[in-house]
Amino acid sequence: MPPDLIPIDTVQFFHGSTPVGIAIALVGGFFLALGAQFQHRGVVVVEERHGSGHKAGLSIPQLWRLLRSPWWALGSLLLGLAILCQLTSLGFAPIIVVQPLGVVALVITSVVNARVSHVKLTRDAVRAITFCVVGIAIFVTVAAFVAQETLIREKQLIIILVIMGVVVVLLGVAFGLLRKRFTAIFYILSAGLLYGFVATLAKVVINRLLNGNFEWLTVGCVVALIAAAALGAYFVQTAYSVGSPDLVIAGLTVVDPLVAVSIGVIVLGEAAEAPLWTVFVWIAAAAIAVYGVFQLAKTRAAQVAAAQAEAARLGRA
Repeated sequence: MPPDLIPIDTVQFFHGSTPVGIAIALVGGFFLALGAQFQHRGVVVVEERHGSGHKAGLSIPQLWRLLRSPWWALGSLLLGLAILCQLTSLGFAPIIVVQPLGVVALVITSVVNARVSHVKLTRDAVRAITFCVVGIAIFVTVAAFVAQETLIREKQLIIILVIMGVVVVLLGVAFGLLRKRFTAIFYILSAGLLYGFVATLAKVVINRLLNGNFEWLTVGCVVALIAAAALGAYFVQTAYSVGSPDLVIAGLTVVDPLVAVSIGVIVLGEAAEAPLWTVFVWIAAAAIAVYGVFQLAKTRAAQVAAAQAEAARLGRA
């Protein structure tokens, strides 16, 4: 085995306690699902009372009103608990194991949202959710067997920060020029991209702190983490204003882990000794999961259109 590659469990602070990390991550998924539902409720109320009707991103006055919304505040508290669980689980288990487990939030959110909105989950919606869950499950199962966590060097941290910087600039330019044309999918995918970097940087910072490597580059990672989390949070709130909570969670729980695991594989070399066939399996699994997200978006759009048509019909009657 090359000297830079170390079996996953040998670099964990809590040896042999991956199951604990999995359990904590699952609890975090529960908090994530409920937090998303309450935050969505808060955003919808603000949009209904103070919105302009143009879905081009939440304005500063709307964001201020969100801070005073009890629904949004409760959702934020639950999401804070979800983040705490996620960070704690990263101390017990590798990121490729615990990060994708947030997909459990998709199932919970879909059921809860169906009950709250009194809209039954259609067969197409269930099929789309199944694609998301199965794709992520295949991706993570293969990764868990072949990946090895590496010693993270300064060059790799710089590469991650540079890639994230480019992504942020591109998202900023696209948002500034084309935001009036964007649908919920743009905001969801953007938030997923950013949260993937947040998860990766969080894992890096935790590992470096546990190994006593707190220096200027680690501080830079913390600053970048906070900035990406703040921008991602804005995109999530805007996505809530134009999409259902289960669609938002579907995008986040698919794109977020795919980005985090991809960085681990490509930049950190966690799959340096993985056989070639795993690459094709990962590509296929990722395609399945992303397909599920787009299918769910299509299904939700059809449901909204049908509901609007029915409301218009009743209004004319």
